[in-house]
Amino acid sequence: MEFGIQTRGDWEYVLSTARWAEDRGLAAIALPDHYLQRGDEKEKPAWDHLVHLAALAAETTQIGLVSLVSPIGFRHPAVLYKMGVTLDEISGGRFTLGVGAGWLEEEFEVYGLSFPEVKVRMEMLEEAMAYLRAAITPEAIAFEGRHFQLAEFDPHPHPTNLRLMAGGAGKSKARSITARYADEYNLYAREAGEYREVVEKTRAEAKEIGRDPDEIFWSSAGPGIAAKKERDYRRLLEKLSELTGVGADDIEERYEERGYPHGSGAKAAEMVAALEDAGCQRYYPQVFVGEDDPSDFDLILDAYQG
Repeated sequence: MEFGIQTRGDWEYVLSTARWAEDRGLAAIALPDHYLQRGDEKEKPAWDHLVHLAALAAETTQIGLVSLVSPIGFRHPAVLYKMGVTLDEISGGRFTLGVGAGWLEEEFEVYGLSFPEVKVRMEMLEEAMAYLRAAITPEAIAFEGRHFQLAEFDPHPHPTNLRLMAGGAGKSKARSITARYADEYNLYAREAGEYREVVEKTRAEAKEIGRDPDEIFWSSAGPGIAAKKERDYRRLLEKLSELTGVGADDIEERYEERGYPHGSGAKAAEMVAALEDAGCQRYYPQVFVGEDDPSDFDLILDAYQG
């Protein structure tokens, strides 16, 4: 199992996390794309993740850089294409562009962005992925959709290694989009049996349309709350409880129900191993609780690696 890390914060925090991750030998650092941190926390700052990723591309040399993921309602796919190929250039082919339908309605509302019903958002996502796949493919053909159109010409520049990621909960539309267009699918952490079912259904659909299922890279992400020592785990859990206003016992109960890798001792590593056995190839622990203490990252990663 490969490991990445997903985080967010101001530039100094993001940069220090990226340098830690590169020194640690992680496969990638991922940043989420939100204009609000959470719908009920409008006073907390949220930066543009693609600008941060572009800066990281110049400040790092080896680690993969991942957008996990950008709501299609934020940017037209032409803008995503241009930003994606530019990040590909700056990073030397280390960038993965993740695109999703969006879910945090409040951030669309407060900034005056359109937030149609989920069926329409998924239509937009499917068209955007088809548009992007056409745009980054040499000698691309035109794309004509209800929401987006690409003229019949060969867009330049061509990327060296720009990869497209889809993200979501593994429902039928997302599986179809992944089977057709995505290089990576990030299926949020869940019980290993559920993860396996999504992988198998998506691989079968890819095979049915004539695509090699092995071309799709499988990843997952989940809250990074784990440590080998019980006292360290309890401290991280209490920190998350203070941040969210949710009781520690309630957090643990929720994570247990949803299959998020967590806990002390060998538990988190065993849960990650079960996801790997189900088909997951990379895990991104989400570290959003210790924005003033990156030293906790080693505790969390050690627990996941076992």
